[in-house]
Amino acid sequence: MPVNVPEMLDVWRMVAARRGFEGTFPLSALERVRDLLIDTQGEVSFSLQFDSDPLLKLAYVELRIDAELPLECQRSLQRFLFPVHIVQRLGLIRDEADEAALPAEYEALLVPEDGMLRALDLVEDELVLAVPAIPTDPRSDAVDRDWPIPEEELAKASPFAGLGSLKKN
Repeated sequence: MPVNVPEMLDVWRMVAARRGFEGTFPLSALERVRDLLIDTQGEVSFSLQFDSDPLLKLAYVELRIDAELPLECQRSLQRFLFPVHIVQRLGLIRDEADEAALPAEYEALLVPEDGMLRALDLVEDELVLAVPAIPTDPRSDAVDRDWPIPEEELAKASPFAGLGSLKKN
């Protein structure tokens, strides 16, 4: 855990004080992200800025994340670093019904009743969403090739191949 970031944050106190934090986590500390990676070499840099919008009367946290995630390319099966740069404003809500009132540029973050959140969880949630379902290294070659089927396989696969032999008899 970064030195200047408490493990648990009292969200409403952080908003009232307009607190900001920044730090780094090793990828190995992110349990849910770890399973999506080919290895856990590297770090995640992040910053959290708590504030409230006076016009909208909306408390929020702005989250910035920079990381390079080691993934396995599904074309080449080689390791590559997937760059992640996230800037996300999370509108802090107490009830799911409040989500509909959020402006389009805010994502909802349902705050637990006790108002306590872990910075690690906020970062990890965004990274899980950032990992592509099918990771491909943009530098790898696309597989655009026609794979013809041999004639003998086509004959075996035909559902009428057996009827053709009956007809000859």
